[in-house]
Amino acid sequence: MAVRLAIDIGGTFTDIALDTGSEIAALKVLTTHGAPEEGVVAGVLDILGAHGLAPGAVDLILHGTTLATNAIIEKKGAKTALIATDGFRDVLAIGYEDRYDQYDLSLVKPEPLVPRELRFTVPERVAVDGEVLKPLDEAAVAAVAEEIRAAGAEAIAVSLIHAYARPEHEARIGAILSDMLPDVPVSLSSSVSPEAREFERTMTTVVNAYVQPLMAGYLGRLQSRLSADGFVAPVLLMTSGGGLTTLEAGRRFPVRLVESGPAGGAILAAEVARACGESAVMGFDMGGTTAKICLIDDGVPTTARAFEVDRAARFTKGSGLPLRIPVIDMIEIGAGGGSIARLDRLGRITVGPESAGSEPGPAAYGRGGTEPTVTDADVALGRLDPDNFAGGRIALDAAASERALTPLGEGLGLTPSMTAYGVSDIVDENMANAARVHAVENGVDAAGRTLVAFGGAAPLHAGRLAQKLGISRVIVPANAGVGSAIGFLYAPIAFEVVRGMHMLIKDFDIDAVAALYAEMDALARPIVSAGAPGSPITATKVAYLRYVGQGHEVPVFLPEPLTGEAMHQAFETAYRALFNRVIPDAAVEVLSWSLLLSAPPSALPATAGGGDAAPAAEVTTREVFEPAAERFMSAKVLSRAGLSQPVVGPALIVEDATTTVVPDGFEAAVGPGGHLILSQREAMMEAAQ
Repeated sequence: MAVRLAIDIGGTFTDIALDTGSEIAALKVLTTHGAPEEGVVAGVLDILGAHGLAPGAVDLILHGTTLATNAIIEKKGAKTALIATDGFRDVLAIGYEDRYDQYDLSLVKPEPLVPRELRFTVPERVAVDGEVLKPLDEAAVAAVAEEIRAAGAEAIAVSLIHAYARPEHEARIGAILSDMLPDVPVSLSSSVSPEAREFERTMTTVVNAYVQPLMAGYLGRLQSRLSADGFVAPVLLMTSGGGLTTLEAGRRFPVRLVESGPAGGAILAAEVARACGESAVMGFDMGGTTAKICLIDDGVPTTARAFEVDRAARFTKGSGLPLRIPVIDMIEIGAGGGSIARLDRLGRITVGPESAGSEPGPAAYGRGGTEPTVTDADVALGRLDPDNFAGGRIALDAAASERALTPLGEGLGLTPSMTAYGVSDIVDENMANAARVHAVENGVDAAGRTLVAFGGAAPLHAGRLAQKLGISRVIVPANAGVGSAIGFLYAPIAFEVVRGMHMLIKDFDIDAVAALYAEMDALARPIVSAGAPGSPITATKVAYLRYVGQGHEVPVFLPEPLTGEAMHQAFETAYRALFNRVIPDAAVEVLSWSLLLSAPPSALPATAGGGDAAPAAEVTTREVFEPAAERFMSAKVLSRAGLSQPVVGPALIVEDATTTVVPDGFEAAVGPGGHLILSQREAMMEAAQ
């Protein structure tokens, strides 16, 4: 039986899951921001020691992190230079040539990651079909390299016009830069995102370069520390698209890791949905820094080929940085246990997106934090036991939480308890609003779904979120507090390659398609084979088609046998499913092609709940604020490990990595796989109707 470790670094906590082959154990430790590998190694050695295992006994290490995301949001990436085609210096500033809020007269667009003085151009030009209109001026490239050296750039992005159709010019620039600036990493758009759409391709390449030194340095230090402590197991990284890949691929394409942690949570939610027979699910992940919402239908998370990171306007499309990579589609907001509460200019309580993180952390942590956070509100509302937080590893200071909340409420004439309620309800409403927006953008009704809540803070707020969304059923997975790390254990080893190649269906060239897929296979197969040696590999081929003149494509699985006529029929079937019509006699074109190679995970988690059944726990009581009643009520407090009978709310179900709040009017019971199921009682549902 394989022994596997799953590690998820968040902005506040680092979550660790150990699959021994017979059980799953979980541990949360505070993230060490200055050197994240220190917290990882300390936590890993701790959990292995508790189970009598040596580092050499571990067979596989799975890892995800939000370090790349945080570097983008906090603008702490490398000093990056951009090389573009003459005339295209300002692609990053021009963007889509629009305003994400056309009626906001004071709108200021975020500054590009690469300032104008670090954006350079060189003479060259390639047409949309790959024809060379102007050869590359290599002397100009050498001159630009000297300017970049003088500017002290730490990373370089190269994005030439139509380089996806003919990458030779970018490859030559990469070779020249490698000779002249051997210590500066270079990202080529023809490797990072070889597709049409100049702004998105350039932005994706820039972000890859921007985070590459940070991620390559961290991954190198982590690998060295693990090796020094006796670990010999290979390390695989979680990608934003929901697959596992190698360390080398992560170093080369760190932009693929931007949403790696949240992707693990989406995989867990999908597995829980299948185990519990749920066909329409909303995944809800709330940790110490952010909250994420994703949709899952028939056990499969919604995916996308592009998404935005670091939105200036919380829910507004176009206000963030567009990245064109395979990704599990989700919405993310600054709402976590460490989110800081303040009064805005109108004297209203606002929460986030700023977070206290783990350093100094919420006031309750006693690490120097003084600003009120969501965790401080949860402490003041009685939801967290100060003596048993994180399995007793972190003692909470309830008096410090009250001191932090008091100034916030004084201006509003509120007691610390009512201030805490205000903070909690604002963050719950922020998350409910995000869920509504995400559901509407995907054309679904949030109220008709089951909420799957995971992450350290999600079970504390899931019941109230469900009430706000009109959801009557909530599932809290086993080991929910480290949900994303558990999700890594279910993830396949996979890598997806996308290539742009324009083709009219009426001129379908099967030889060109076969050659393109052979090239993509040659890139992806070594990565997947290295992560899953000897495992069977499955290939999934998708083309992105549209009617000529349209602005967006429809994904179509390649039919067998592959012909132009079969492709046209498959496109019309997919188009009709989306729009309930087709356009007769309209020409159809393919813009890009993708290949996903995947191998099954090396093993499935031994048990969902892990460990032997615990004896029935003693039931105690505690005064807990009930939002629906707007007052404190006596709530039962039980250990999840000893839960065997249904529990009627208000109640708290406690475990080491999180606490589940069962609101008044809900009933909780252990369901399939050890997952906790909260159901709204019929009397409450009838009253609501």
